[in-house]
Amino acid sequence: MRQPIEGKTALITGGSRGIGRAIAQRLATDGALVAIHYGGNDAAANETLKAIKQAGGHAFLVKAELGVNGDIDALFTKLEKGLTGRPLDILVNNAAVAPQVALGQTTPEEFDRIFAINVRAPFFIIQRALSLMPNGGRIINISSGVTWFATPATVYSMTKGALNVLGRSLANSLGARNITVNTISPGITDTDMNPSIRDKDSEAVERVAAMTALGRPGRPADIGDAVAFFASDDARWITGQTLDVNGGLFLGPKEQ
Repeated sequence: MRQPIEGKTALITGGSRGIGRAIAQRLATDGALVAIHYGGNDAAANETLKAIKQAGGHAFLVKAELGVNGDIDALFTKLEKGLTGRPLDILVNNAAVAPQVALGQTTPEEFDRIFAINVRAPFFIIQRALSLMPNGGRIINISSGVTWFATPATVYSMTKGALNVLGRSLANSLGARNITVNTISPGITDTDMNPSIRDKDSEAVERVAAMTALGRPGRPADIGDAVAFFASDDARWITGQTLDVNGGLFLGPKEQ
């Protein structure tokens, strides 16, 4: 039986851990050749690559630090080498940093660093990727629920709001090429970015469950499955949209 995206190629930024790893594994399972971008954790990257290959998938690593001068050139030099002349069909902008820095503690240097990784890098990755992407390609940006509920991490929230705007604008301008651009907004998900819920017996898990209709924190695979949908032909008539994948977070008080 043919897989949903068999023969396609995909780049996942920040693809070695957490949500990025789940996306990489799911797209590889669905038949894509996956370029796993990562910044510096060689052990995690090699673990993800090994897991994909052991499951029968195909992938290669692309190591490049984002948010620094020359980052896009470094990334695409390695990406194009791994693609060996093939186009890039699917781009998933997942890489981000989420320092919990409040307004009063934010320095200009930290502000610039967060925006460089979370906004500037995705923008210029897309710009460069479009020359490799055929008509009918897929661009999927990973945003966050912090675009619609408040947290003390103001700068991080601002960067994710920028991604939401980027997605709508690009969807409109790239429609002529039949390239869809969509955004996924995860809720509170069990990853390294949320260390308080890594301990499954912690009170934080109970608090998240209480504010979520489906009664648990998100799992990386929940997000990976949504990305797989947008990457597939089933989502061919959906573009410029932001999808909340959060188990029904903050829908309102639960009945007692």
